Amino acid sequence: MAAVGLLVALLIKTCLFQVFTIPSGSMENTLRIGDRVGVNKLAPLTGWEPKPGEPVVFKDPGDWLPPQPTGGNPVANAVGSVLGFVGLVPPKDDNYLVKRVIAAGGQTVQCSGSTLTVDGAKVVEPYLHPGDDSCAGLDFGPVTVPAGHVWVEGDHRSDSADSRYHQRGPGGGAVPVENVVGPVSAVVWPLNHFDWFGWVGH
Repeated sequence: MAAVGLLVALLIKTCLFQVFTIPSGSMENTLRIGDRVGVNKLAPLTGWEPKPGEPVVFKDPGDWLPPQPTGGNPVANAVGSVLGFVGLVPPKDDNYLVKRVIAAGGQTVQCSGSTLTVDGAKVVEPYLHPGDDSCAGLDFGPVTVPAGHVWVEGDHRSDSADSRYHQRGPGGGAVPVENVVGPVSAVVWPLNHFDWFGWVGH
């Protein structure tokens, strides 16, 4: 029964949902430090592509994250690795981030003063952290997002090292769509912060 349970968990992780832990405050107050979020991995398999306004989890496109710590109890590490592999707990050595899609491939994004625009139209951002504005003191652009990429930023704009800070890196700060695991569908833990964002987020 234990083997069957692990197999079912692995199938769910591979094809349906995977759990990730929020390690920083870059998406507050939408997602808080320590929240565990369920990411819909089925969506990309059914034709979904990330769209502006959707929070997504993606693999580090290159040096966005510091080196992951190593060491610790070998037995605990092994158990954690197995549970993380089947999706019962978040992977300990993951190199994934969560941000909100601001613009998709072919769109032009710019921020000036406190106004964020995409293709010249002002973006209304009710999800921003209290006290932040859309630019948070960092003007940029206009930047045209390359095809097959997305421009991502954190909801806590003044505490998020996102696309704005990686414009000299691969993709000019944009993230390849192939790096996107899927949309954040829900906060699943802790229960007092449970929230459902929909099948493909919002």
